[in-house]
Amino acid sequence: MSSENEISEIVSLYTRAADRRDGEALAKLYEADAVVEVHYRGPDGMELLGTLSGAPQIAAAMTTAMAPHPPLGWSHHTTYDHLVSVDGDEASIETQFITFDVVGTRKPEGGWPAGTFGAQGSIKPIESGYYRFAFRRTDGAWRIRHHDVTHDIPYVF
Repeated sequence: MSSENEISEIVSLYTRAADRRDGEALAKLYEADAVVEVHYRGPDGMELLGTLSGAPQIAAAMTTAMAPHPPLGWSHHTTYDHLVSVDGDEASIETQFITFDVVGTRKPEGGWPAGTFGAQGSIKPIESGYYRFAFRRTDGAWRIRHHDVTHDIPYVF
């Protein structure tokens, strides 16, 4: 697998861990002393909302700082337009993201009414912005060393 594909795959693993609120899986993607910075790009420019330092703090934030999913609920972090750069044992990727809130409708006790078909529930976008990841390859494995999250809409962190 090429380095570019490995980097893209780590972003995919990141989004899946975020959707599951799995801080342990997420922390394995980062270097032990990695840093995450969360920003909001507002009318007055870039505002730093918070910083997470080290894989344990990053894991704890993913596990406890994000709201749990409601019954029949889920989130889907999606990324697109990946711009990957690799230079030896250093790499970066910038990607746009949209996070969707997905909530299913509970099946009625008597079953679905006649004529019901297709997906039952709602899907709505709740976040958008940019991820910028910086990676380092150590002992043949890529790990995230720095991660910038920039939100397009106000975000409480």
